[in-house]
Amino acid sequence: MTRPAPARAPLPTRDDLRAQFPPLAQGRAYLDNAAGGLLPLRAIEAVTGHLMTYGATNAMPGHQPGREILALKGRAREGTALFLNAAPQDVALAQSATALTFRLAGAFARLWGPGDEVILSGLEHESNASPWRELERVGVTVKVWHARQPDMTLHPDDLAALLTPRTRLVAVTAASNALGVTPDIPAITAQVRAAGAWTIVDAVHAAPHTFPDVQTWGADFLTFSPYKVWAPHLGALWIRPDLRAALPWPRLEFIPVGDITGIEHGTPQFELLAGWLGTLDYLRDLAGHADLTRAALEAASGRIHELEQPVMERLVTGLLNHDLVTVYGPQGTQGRVGTVAFRVGGEAPEQTAGRLSRAGVDVAAGHFYAAQPLRDLGLYPQGVVRASIAHYTTTDDIDRLLAELG
Repeated sequence: MTRPAPARAPLPTRDDLRAQFPPLAQGRAYLDNAAGGLLPLRAIEAVTGHLMTYGATNAMPGHQPGREILALKGRAREGTALFLNAAPQDVALAQSATALTFRLAGAFARLWGPGDEVILSGLEHESNASPWRELERVGVTVKVWHARQPDMTLHPDDLAALLTPRTRLVAVTAASNALGVTPDIPAITAQVRAAGAWTIVDAVHAAPHTFPDVQTWGADFLTFSPYKVWAPHLGALWIRPDLRAALPWPRLEFIPVGDITGIEHGTPQFELLAGWLGTLDYLRDLAGHADLTRAALEAASGRIHELEQPVMERLVTGLLNHDLVTVYGPQGTQGRVGTVAFRVGGEAPEQTAGRLSRAGVDVAAGHFYAAQPLRDLGLYPQGVVRASIAHYTTTDDIDRLLAELG
């Protein structure tokens, strides 16, 4: 006799979930989610609860609080692995994706030298570009795979022209943090692998909109930032399991070669790991699941897409139809996430953002460390205005933006 499937909890409405994010109660339209997400109450409470219980106690097996903190670290690694559809031993957590990427570059600097080549996509945030340019110090040649204008998309023929037998690594974003463009990651990683090279995918901006899946994306390395996914300030790195033992990153001497903790460097921010677990619990609940599983997180990702789609439609369409606005990147909703770069005629980006913020609508202005794409568009260093949504953003927020633009 088969048992019935467990009943699912009712899915929270947008109003229900917005009530879990305290900053939204201020009445402002927060449209700078690309810079950092808001935290749900259970993440905030988890951080506070950890500090109230443990203070700055370290993970030590010799006493009970230390053992509990050690277990917390294990749970955070397991939760991160579920988020990526990976194994815990292949996931590192540290203060930022940028820091982890520089540490990975330190390993590559011990493997490569003159004659070796690295290719950077023309859409990259500098966290997935500057670390690889550092390899020029040891003789590695760095090339740029420029995006095609005006829609700023990456084309496989342009990559094919750059790939050679000496290509060691291709760095590519899963979503541009400045323009919202979403390259076809499985197709790119397949092309790179066929050429005998590795791919590192920056999923920092993509992760809040589509949770990464390292089993289907085909990357060899992947980074994302939990703080863009409504958690405290943390970064994460995944390494393909068969590559870990061959990567000589700088590490403490007693840590075994290939042990992922060796690239984390120092004491973890345990209270922030607790907050990340609180966020994962929120995501489980968002999907109506009782247990934190990969299936629950996939359902949460789908739910986020459903919530974001009409809001993105309103944002993109409204800006494209605005007489004073020029939108950069894709001229529609296809091939993008809900992040739009634009300028208002006759107004510098900082002026536009300042004017909107005084009216209670918070957008960003600048280059957002996305130097290459904005340089290619002739918009660097002044940059653009950037409006970016999350699953708690409403069409009312977008209407306020459009009304205040004039």
